Amino acid sequence: MNRKIITTADGSKTIQIEEWNEQYHSVHGAVNEANHVFIKHGLAYFIETFPNIQPIEILEIGFGTGLNALITALKAQELKIKINYVGVEAYPVNQNEIKQLNYVDRLSTNNTIFSGMHKCSWENVHNLSPQFTLLKQQKLFSKINQINTFNLIYFDAFGARIQPELWTESIFKIMYHSLMDNGILVTYSAKGSVRRAMQAVGFFVERLPGPPGKREMLRAQKRV
Repeated sequence: MNRKIITTADGSKTIQIEEWNEQYHSVHGAVNEANHVFIKHGLAYFIETFPNIQPIEILEIGFGTGLNALITALKAQELKIKINYVGVEAYPVNQNEIKQLNYVDRLSTNNTIFSGMHKCSWENVHNLSPQFTLLKQQKLFSKINQINTFNLIYFDAFGARIQPELWTESIFKIMYHSLMDNGILVTYSAKGSVRRAMQAVGFFVERLPGPPGKREMLRAQKRV
């Protein structure tokens, strides 16, 4: 399958799978999308709503390039909060592709954390900073078996057009059970079928303004 590095509208790069006409991040801006969907409407919202919960336990569905994890780690340092991060990825990005991504420059940070994310071993917890630990797990999303473990899920799988099986009730039931009470899931998708699948397994779902290039996105909560 042919993969190439492309530059998105905000100057940050992403990986494109040409046969699918699908990217790891939005062509309207990889960094902008990550900040809007996962930080603003995910992490920042959680901190504002539940200011006394620490550490914050985060699960990312689709670790991919590590962009969402990198921005989250930088936010943890900035806000001096503790985050334990689990990134699940069935098909890891290779080191040659990682070297071509420009997130460190675009985010005006040093390479220590980003490099560490991609050099650290899978299936082991690594302390990448005093505020941020990372556990990478290589497996299918359907094999996630944690129960009442996470406060926040970044659901960043490939779109339903390409992999509809990742946006079904069976997957969202796994997500629901993996969250603690009042846990939150955010995703860039706003498809009606996705919203209905979330609601069917028990989530309370909100439509929110989307990132550049998308009218809406979804945020779901495991309300008690």
